[in-house]
Amino acid sequence: MPPIPGSGLAKGLAVTLRTMTKRSHTAQYPEVQPELPPRSRGVIGLFEENCTVCMLCARECPDWCIYIDSHKETLPAAAPGGRERSRNVLDRFAIDFSLCMYCGICIEVCPFDALFWSPEFEYAETDIHELTHERDKLREWMWTVPAPPALDPAAEEPKEIAAARKAVEKAETAAAAAAAAAAAAEANPDTPAPDSATAPEGDA
Repeated sequence: MPPIPGSGLAKGLAVTLRTMTKRSHTAQYPEVQPELPPRSRGVIGLFEENCTVCMLCARECPDWCIYIDSHKETLPAAAPGGRERSRNVLDRFAIDFSLCMYCGICIEVCPFDALFWSPEFEYAETDIHELTHERDKLREWMWTVPAPPALDPAAEEPKEIAAARKAVEKAETAAAAAAAAAAAAEANPDTPAPDSATAPEGDA
């Protein structure tokens, strides 16, 4: 059966009429802030205490928008006769957000958790040079990083936490045993210590 002439126009007008009768949900930004999802990619924050200047983030960045400068310092030997050690000291860490494409590769490859996503996005500038954030500015973004979500109660305990908990329990058990032995020795001062053996009379 051939379509009725003008049926497509009638369907389109029906959609228009339904839309006209509904209230729009326009948010009046900036008076009303948008509700961003928890994993929004707004800006990158730097926790420089964790940075070891391994340069992985700068090497893996596809846009080459991360600039890192550092120098080496020699640390004295920890013990007499020991060997001196050297370490990298961070001098500059900057990200050019005019080049960044927010792929998140730098955050994923960082082995020491020095880079984090912040949901803040209101950092537009009138000068493109101001979009290069130095480490002081990146440190300020760090305080806007949301806390990580809570762990699943049914999830398996991380092996690092389990090992640390077992070590603490072992140390507490040993300390309690030592305290009990010391209390028993104080209560019975004439009782010989467990590790001291008394020779039999026949062997004297």
